[in-house]
Amino acid sequence: MAISRKSRYARRRKRRMDLVEHDLTAPQWTALQEAWNGCAYCGAQDQPLQRDCVLPISRGGRYTLGNIVPACASCNSSKCNGEVTAWMRRKGHDEEAFLLRLHEIGAAMRALFPSPPDGDSRIP
Repeated sequence: MAISRKSRYARRRKRRMDLVEHDLTAPQWTALQEAWNGCAYCGAQDQPLQRDCVLPISRGGRYTLGNIVPACASCNSSKCNGEVTAWMRRKGHDEEAFLLRLHEIGAAMRALFPSPPDGDSRIP
């Protein structure tokens, strides 16, 4: 029986996900959604938000407080595994405003959720 492309991709993604440690907690995700108040990329507030890795998992990213932003389904699927600033330029989004806000929200999240002394916070 032939394996579909979709199932091959799902298996590869699961293997990549299993290779790295993801430490984003539910309270951290809630705080991120409240801080961004909508899609981090386009600002949409009327849609359900998904976790999107700024640095994609396929490029070494993981689900951590410093690498996840809330994104609408349209932005998340459009960005795919691309580099965020190049994708934002192509889409006509304000990458400078995004990066500034990412830095500000990262600082606020570090204050709310300090990392353990020997931990790796990975918040930019």
